[in-house]
Amino acid sequence: MSRYINNDIERKLYAESMGRCMNPNCKKELFTINGDIVEKAHIIPYSKNVDNSFENLVILCPNCHTDFDKNSAFSEQEVLNWKRIRQQELHEFFDKKFDSFDELKKHVVPLLIENKTIYEKYYLGEKKELWKLFENKILSNNKQLRLLFEKNLDLFQINKQKSYSNLEYIKTFILHTEEFEKTRTNEEKIREILFPEGINSMFGIRPVSDCLLPSTESLEDLITKLYMQAKYKNIYLGINKPYIQLKENGKITKVYLYDTPRLRQLYFNYNCFKPAKVRLESLNFALKYLNDNNIPFKFLTYNNLREIYINNQKIIFVYEYCLSKVSLIQLAPKEGSIIVNLHNWNGKACISKEASDIAKIMNVTLFCMDDFYGYSKRFKK
Repeated sequence: MSRYINNDIERKLYAESMGRCMNPNCKKELFTINGDIVEKAHIIPYSKNVDNSFENLVILCPNCHTDFDKNSAFSEQEVLNWKRIRQQELHEFFDKKFDSFDELKKHVVPLLIENKTIYEKYYLGEKKELWKLFENKILSNNKQLRLLFEKNLDLFQINKQKSYSNLEYIKTFILHTEEFEKTRTNEEKIREILFPEGINSMFGIRPVSDCLLPSTESLEDLITKLYMQAKYKNIYLGINKPYIQLKENGKITKVYLYDTPRLRQLYFNYNCFKPAKVRLESLNFALKYLNDNNIPFKFLTYNNLREIYINNQKIIFVYEYCLSKVSLIQLAPKEGSIIVNLHNWNGKACISKEASDIAKIMNVTLFCMDDFYGYSKRFKK
């Protein structure tokens, strides 16, 4: 009879091992910088029962394999029990329900970074033999990630439109790992479900370049809550790739506002989703105009991005299809303020006559974008 081990059984063994020797008193790392030291051992010797089943196989390091086969240091029942212990350890450690995304992140990020490093170093680096060896480590890590994700699905931002939902990235990743296991030994390795890059984005590993989420109000609320936790440092708007600076684990990190999955997850974590009254993309465009023309400005407060000062002149940005008298009154601007409508769908027609009339009484100035461009140039350095 052949000692050939079925590919499906091999994959189950690698996933079961979590990349470490199954001896609970050893747990030696089986995937090192020098390669794979995995050895597959028969619990009941193959010569006795010709059994290549998953239940009769165990993954060990070379030393433990020798101690078991040659030195009789462990009984068959002991080694069989190691499989039960490892399954218990696997679920105790990775089948956990966390209270917050940050707690989950601590366990997930090291696994994702290790997978990313292996993929880039060996697969993209065209080191095929090393990639074949370290694919087993990815297989083990994926099993752990899958357990973590499946137990904590409620910690991911969700939207009824799948393209706006971080939870969809997680579901896609789970399908990706299942397909990865099934196709790992295929010569062609044709895979339909690729790793979703949004996963690395939401966990702060690698940003993606998507689009600005529309709500300036959501961003202001996030900044407020991060500031209260001493995590917020600064924001940089009016540039091609606007971002906020955070203090995380003693380090300063950047969260790009175009890194949509990560920003969506932060909004979800801090309950910051607000209706969009002032569209962030339009606001950033106006502020970029100021920066491009060397016109210095500062925000009214750290968490109010819609009001700025240019040379002590207060400017308030709104986004209205047509600024009405009612909207202006509700805004209650101080005398001398300048209000700029970012919508600018039809020049001066984006400000109603009634609003213009009441603005004179309130002693405030209303600008469409063309007016704003012309006015701000007087402050150019």
